[in-house]
Amino acid sequence: MPRYAQLVIGPAGSGKSTYCSKLAEHCENIRRSVQVVNLDPAAEYFNYTVQADIRDLIQIDDAMEDTSLNFGPNGGLVFCMEYLANNFDWLHEQLEEQEDDYILFDCPGQIELYTHIPVMKQLVEKLQSWDFRVCAVFLLDAQFLVDAAKFVSGSLTALSTMVNLEIPHVNVLTKIDLLSKSAKKHIDRYLEPELSTLLLEEFQEQEFGAKFHSLNKAMAQLLDDFSLVHFLPLDYSEEEDINDLLIHIDMTIQYGEDLEPKEMKDPIEPEENADSGGFDSGLD
Repeated sequence: MPRYAQLVIGPAGSGKSTYCSKLAEHCENIRRSVQVVNLDPAAEYFNYTVQADIRDLIQIDDAMEDTSLNFGPNGGLVFCMEYLANNFDWLHEQLEEQEDDYILFDCPGQIELYTHIPVMKQLVEKLQSWDFRVCAVFLLDAQFLVDAAKFVSGSLTALSTMVNLEIPHVNVLTKIDLLSKSAKKHIDRYLEPELSTLLLEEFQEQEFGAKFHSLNKAMAQLLDDFSLVHFLPLDYSEEEDINDLLIHIDMTIQYGEDLEPKEMKDPIEPEENADSGGFDSGLD
C-alpha cells in the first residue's frame, strides 16, 4: 500500500512548524495518526513530537564551524540539505521505523531550495520511489496581503516552486487570525486573486515609479492568464479551517482510497421473550 506525505514549505517565518504542530494536534483530536519529520537543520524548538530529525544526521553548526568550509547561515543550510541528499539511506531507515502511513515533513524556509537548487526535487523523487504520494503545502504569511506588489511576489514564488517540484501543490494563507477585522473582510479576493485588478486599485491610491508599475502589471497578467495560483485560508482559531484544509490535501493525494474497509460486526440479536404468549397487559 502507498504511504502519504506533506512537504510543508514556504518562506522563513510563514509558520511551517506551527502548521505541523496544529495539524498533528488536530489529527490527534480526531483519532487519526500522523508523524512529523524535521528536515530543518537550523531548527531549535518544536511544539510537536519529532519522529525523525535531520539534526541527528547533521546540524547547521557543523557546517558553519568547519574551518575548511567557512559557510555562513545560508551556505551552511544548503550544504546540510545537500548532505542529506547524499545520505538518503539514513532518511529511509528513519521512515521504515514508522508504522504510520501519513508523514509531515517540516522543511527549511530558504526559498532557493525550492526554486532552483535541485535538492528538494531529489527528495521528492526519492520519496516517490519509496511509494509515497507527496503533496507540497506552500505557506504564505497573510501579512503579504497588506501590499499587492508583495502578494504578486509571493504568488510568483509559489508558482516557481510548483513548477520546480512537479507534484500536487496546495497554497495556504497562514496567520489569518492575526489580520485586522477590516482586512479579513477582503480576504476572499486574495483566495481566487485577480491580481491585475488588485494592483490597479492599489496603484491608484499610491504613487509608484512607471517601471515598477509596468513590471508588477506584467507579472500579475501572467498569473491571471494561466490561473494557476489559488490560496486556501488557515485561521487556527477556526477548527473548521484546519479540517477543510486537511480534507482538501487528502483529496489531492487520494488518501484513503486504498484503505481496507472496516468489517461490520454482526448485529446483536435481541433476546427472545421467555413468555411466548405475548404481552400481558395485567388487565382483566
